[in-house]
Amino acid sequence: MAKKVLIVYAHQSSGSFDAAAKDAVVDILTAQGCTVEVSDLYAMAFKAAATADVVKGNLKSAENFCYLDESKLSWEQGNLSDEITKEQSKLAEADLVIFQFPMYWFGVPGILKGWFDRVLTNGFDFSQDEPYCLETFKDKKAMLSLTTGCRTAMFCIDGDMSVTLWPLQNGILHYCGFQVLPPEVFWAPALAAAKDRKKMLESWRTRLQDLLKEEPLSFTPLDWFDKETFQLKPEHISEEFGLSVGIHLSNPLPSQS
Repeated sequence: MAKKVLIVYAHQSSGSFDAAAKDAVVDILTAQGCTVEVSDLYAMAFKAAATADVVKGNLKSAENFCYLDESKLSWEQGNLSDEITKEQSKLAEADLVIFQFPMYWFGVPGILKGWFDRVLTNGFDFSQDEPYCLETFKDKKAMLSLTTGCRTAMFCIDGDMSVTLWPLQNGILHYCGFQVLPPEVFWAPALAAAKDRKKMLESWRTRLQDLLKEEPLSFTPLDWFDKETFQLKPEHISEEFGLSVGIHLSNPLPSQS
């Protein structure tokens, strides 16, 4: 069965390396029979601020507006704004979601952060009662594909990329129930020679050939944590499991960190 792929793309320029990386996804996965859709956030003029206009109808509490509560209620009542419901429909249909963006200040551009804030609404994309366990996305895969502004050697001063991406991969994607594929990190393409940028894209295109067959990252199982204290149970403290950014459990930090 043909897969559906959603690319959430956050770069202003069609001539950027991020655009080339996005285009490679479209080319390769379309050739494999996938249906690929792109949410080009800048082209869409996607609004980043989480405000009351997410609700079509009346607010539950206009004087003490809480986006978390109001968006959940609006989703339940079918009153979310068209901009949000359209993105949620894309998510609901997608088998794979790829986020393509340049890293800004060790995180995502504001427009993409706004997409996470506004589209991932309580009830639809995540459940506070069932964190990491929402059935809606359990069979869906998601991944980060990003460009950095500094080379690998320079980034070692700043720490470990696994730690930097932890809030995104665990705190957002895994929390919402996605199967999270390993990220694709393009190190400082703007500082690289043309031949090296070409190699980066060739490597990405090669990976894309079998991307849908890749195994997701593993995360520490929720039942390893105490339900009252949210701390790892004593019998699991010394065990290694998946991404050990908790943060690194008992494992040593990378030698270059």
